[in-house]
Amino acid sequence: MDTIVVIPARYGSSRFPGKPLAPIAGRSLLERVWKIATAVPGVDGVVVATDDTRVAEHVTSFGGRFVMTSESCRNGSERVWEAVSQLAQRPKNIINLQGDAVLMPPWVIGALVQELSSDPSVVIATPATRLTTEQYTSMSKMKSSGVVSGTTVTFANNRDALYFSKTIIPFVRSWSESGLSPIYQHIGVYAYRYESLKQYIDLPVGRLEQVEQLEQLRALEHGVPIRVVEVSLNGRTMWSVDNPEDVTRVEEIISLEGELV
Repeated sequence: MDTIVVIPARYGSSRFPGKPLAPIAGRSLLERVWKIATAVPGVDGVVVATDDTRVAEHVTSFGGRFVMTSESCRNGSERVWEAVSQLAQRPKNIINLQGDAVLMPPWVIGALVQELSSDPSVVIATPATRLTTEQYTSMSKMKSSGVVSGTTVTFANNRDALYFSKTIIPFVRSWSESGLSPIYQHIGVYAYRYESLKQYIDLPVGRLEQVEQLEQLRALEHGVPIRVVEVSLNGRTMWSVDNPEDVTRVEEIISLEGELV
């Protein structure tokens, strides 16, 4: 297999126990994420990485494939690596798609697959979308009120990331003549070469990673480049499921915008 998607799915979420099995408009959260992954062109296989037999049994019920991983994994990246390490055939490229990314457009993941296939120099890739001025204003108000969700990214001319932050970067003192926003919001899905994921897992936790609580900063701190792929959401709304209350919001979005797949 050249490219696989691995979906880390823990049953024992502290904020939402049993989250992968939570029903959303007639289908479980995990089945929805799995269907998104299987709809991505260029993906040769989809695997759910879990530490709970209830999740494994559910994956089997909708025809998916799972790999059992240990409860000691500290984050999704470690769970993805542990799952990949157990596969009989080593994939060249690995997409880490979080198990709560229930509204992730398939074409966003497809852009990462295309980036890896078109540029052999890319070792890690992740998407970002340019904010409109209205979206920038909305994020600024949200951040001012103390909300920490929403990560922004800056990148060099070759599109390799310079920094990721929970604050809005860059600081905007003046707008360009084009009127386009210079702010890019990061979308939390990652594409790795097999070797780069192994390298990442072996790296020590970075000081900036600890401060911002953003695990992708570990790669930058150790000089591992991350290619930023600009994507459009084509009018779709992104929303992850962190708490039970998010289920209602996601169902409202699906009702308004329709199914992704």
